[in-house]
Amino acid sequence: MTPPAAGGIDCDIHPAVPSLQALLPYLDEHWREQVVTRGLDELASIAYPNNSPLTARPDWRPPSGRPGADLARLRAEALDPFGTSIAIANCLYGVQLLYSEDMAAAFARAVNDWMAKEWLDREPRLRASIVVPVQNPELAVDEIERCARDPRFVQVLLLVMGDSPLGKRRYWPIYAAAERHGLPIGIHAGSAYHTPPTPVGWPSYYTEDYVAQAQAFQTQLTSLICEGVFTRYPNLKVVLLESGFTWLPAHLWRLTKYWRGLRMEIPWVDRAPTDIVRSNVRLSLQPVDAPPDRDGLLRIIDHMQSDELLLFSTDYPHWQFDGDAALPEGLPDSLVRKMMLDNPRATYRRLPQPAGLGAPG
Repeated sequence: MTPPAAGGIDCDIHPAVPSLQALLPYLDEHWREQVVTRGLDELASIAYPNNSPLTARPDWRPPSGRPGADLARLRAEALDPFGTSIAIANCLYGVQLLYSEDMAAAFARAVNDWMAKEWLDREPRLRASIVVPVQNPELAVDEIERCARDPRFVQVLLLVMGDSPLGKRRYWPIYAAAERHGLPIGIHAGSAYHTPPTPVGWPSYYTEDYVAQAQAFQTQLTSLICEGVFTRYPNLKVVLLESGFTWLPAHLWRLTKYWRGLRMEIPWVDRAPTDIVRSNVRLSLQPVDAPPDRDGLLRIIDHMQSDELLLFSTDYPHWQFDGDAALPEGLPDSLVRKMMLDNPRATYRRLPQPAGLGAPG
C-alpha cells in the first residue's frame, strides 16, 4: 500500500454521534420527552461494535468515547495526513433499526441537523450524506427535500441490509427525489437487523456477519438492475460504500449471462447489466480485498472494464490499512488521479472544484 497524493476526495469517512445526549438539542420537544419517558439509551449502529478491532485502528481509537466522534482528531487523523481536499461524511447511527416510522424520521432529522451544525459548519472540507428513515419512503423523501436545500449534503445514505431488496418499487420515490436533486444513492455496509444478515439464518460470529456484507451488495445490485431502477431513473448514480470490489467482475459475468437467457422476464432491462454498472454504479476503494501482488490487482481492475468505477476512500476510523498507505501499490498515476479526483467529481455533482488540481482530464 502507498500513500495517496495530496488534494484527493475521500468518499467515505464516518463521524460518529458521541451519544444520544448530543442529539437532544436537535430533537423537537415531543421527541426529547419521548427519549426521557421511554428511557432510550443509544441507537449506535451495531454493525460496528465499539470494541471490535475492525471498528477503529488502534491509533485512531480515543482513550474514551466513540471512535470518530471528535472533530479535532478527525482533522488530525483523516484529513491532514492524506492531504484531503474534501471528505464525504457517512454517519452510521442506527436510525434504520427503529420500528417506529415517526421516531425514525425524527432521529434522521436530528442526525442531519447535528451533522450540519457540529461538523459541516466547523470544517469546510467536509460534505455529508443525508440520513433518511427508509422505513417510510414518503418520510424519507421529505427529509431529502429538506436537506437538499443545503448544497453541502451530496448523497442519500442507505444500508445494504434491510427489510427488502432495494430495487422494490416501494423505494422508487427515494430514487426519484435523489435523481431530481442530483444526489447519488450511497449504499453502505450495515444492517437494520430486523432480519438475519445471511440468507440461511442468524450466524454465530461477527466475522460471519461482516463477510456476508459482500453477498448483500451483490443481491442489492442485482435487485436494482432487474427491477428496472436504472431504466426508470437513467441519471441516478448508486455508490456501493465499504463493499469491496473484487467480487464485481465475476458477479456481473454471471448476471449478464442469465439476463441474456431470461430477459423475456424483465424486458424493461434494455441494456446488459455490465453496461448499466459502467454508467450508473460506483464503488469505494476501501476495503481493498484484492490480491497483494500488483499484477493480480491490475487484472481485476481490467476485468471491471472501466477505470471510472472506483472512488478513493479511507473508511476512517474503520481499520482497513495501517498508517497513511491507503492506496494499493503499483497503480498507474492516471488511475490514481481518476480514483482520487475525476471519478468522485463526476459522481458527486455538487462537489466544488478542489483547489489547486485543475479540471479533470
